[in-house]
Amino acid sequence: MPARGALKPKLVKVAEMKTIFVNEKDADRRWYLIDAADKPVGRVAAKVASLLRGKHKAAFAPNQECGDYVVVVNAGKAAMTGAKPENKMYHHHTGFPGGLRSVNYQKLLQRHPESPLLLAVKGMLPKGRLGRKLLSNVKIYAGAEHPHAAQNPVTMEI
Repeated sequence: MPARGALKPKLVKVAEMKTIFVNEKDADRRWYLIDAADKPVGRVAAKVASLLRGKHKAAFAPNQECGDYVVVVNAGKAAMTGAKPENKMYHHHTGFPGGLRSVNYQKLLQRHPESPLLLAVKGMLPKGRLGRKLLSNVKIYAGAEHPHAAQNPVTMEI
């Protein structure tokens, strides 16, 4: 109880700021086309990961899937600088004892030309179920043709 004659504190109205949460079903999703020919793998992967996350949008939320779809063509012609084509190794484990398997960049490029770019993008996305869902929104092709012409993808330069 305030003392007699004490000043009453004034109530000040504060403008309320409302956080905008975009429903994933209502999000504006676009399609982008990126040509990776003669461009560094890491730069292409960084741009693709940013578009997949939706970091270029005002309604970005790190826990939501609000990004766009990305089609990457000519992934087999992406550039790797320095001595990385001979020295860079990709490792995976089969799950069995002694099951560590390794392959270098050149052999992986011969077997699966889109895999180095896919693995680079995967490493730049969040780990867990959100990252796995975001990875399904990128379509990577080794050649120049892709079956997504009906979506009218916007060409993006890197």
